[in-house]
Amino acid sequence: MVKLTIGEKAWQSTVYFILIVLSLLCLLPFLYVVAVSVTPESEVLRRGIVIIPESFTFAAYKEVFVSNGIGQAYKITLFRTIVGTALNVFFTVIAAYPLSKKYLPGRSTFLLFIVFTMMFSGGLIPTYLLIRSLGMLNSPWVLIVPHLISAFNLVIIKGFFEQLPAEIEESARVDGASELQSLWKIILPLSMPVLATISLFYAVGHWNSYFDAIVYINDANLMPLQVVLRNILLNIANQSAESMANTGTVSQFAVQMAAVVVTTVPILIVYPFMQKHFTKGMLMGSIKG
Repeated sequence: MVKLTIGEKAWQSTVYFILIVLSLLCLLPFLYVVAVSVTPESEVLRRGIVIIPESFTFAAYKEVFVSNGIGQAYKITLFRTIVGTALNVFFTVIAAYPLSKKYLPGRSTFLLFIVFTMMFSGGLIPTYLLIRSLGMLNSPWVLIVPHLISAFNLVIIKGFFEQLPAEIEESARVDGASELQSLWKIILPLSMPVLATISLFYAVGHWNSYFDAIVYINDANLMPLQVVLRNILLNIANQSAESMANTGTVSQFAVQMAAVVVTTVPILIVYPFMQKHFTKGMLMGSIKG
């Protein structure tokens, strides 16, 4: 075991102290949001900035779930995130696996077209006209199908597949395994770090996305969580404090903070379980030895 000098210990302690302070500074805004969402309005007005409430109330959360369609929006967002991520990973893997083979005819041309889409797109209006011609407007599938494959994620997975030893697949072919059997039984079990990373990318993208729903969906029952949150924030901005006091409703500022917590906490719960694969998957998929 290497013994640290006094100077090295002092430097290490200083670095740890700075990291702890920076972590607390990053955590404080979220703690403030959570605290305000469970603090009575009178206490917020009296204290101004609340980190540790003196008293608690969950009226704002009740208001969010009862009055603003959060429940239905949660169903749509969960459907989009779970089904969308599964389909994203499936089609990305199916596309990346053959492109990782150098003997694929036209491989360079296919890769050129894929990389081209990372820099240029057809534009909003042509995309809207295409989706309308396909009859996908006002459908939950319009939130999934147009984004089935991310070119960036495809390149990451392709790079990971290319790093796997070719001898593994060659031995499987000698034993009579087909390409699909090799992919399912050999390649995918070895690719769990990069698959977990890409799944996290797709899931966070689906969870946070709202612009496509605003463009392609008019039915309020099909709006995802982020759009409902946006509508809540807009409605709050249009309401005066006097009108809220006259109606006797719960503080709309607290409702705003509660809506932010409701939409943020689920993805924060999932992220720590995926984090251990995150860096490893990105490095293995992007560095070629």
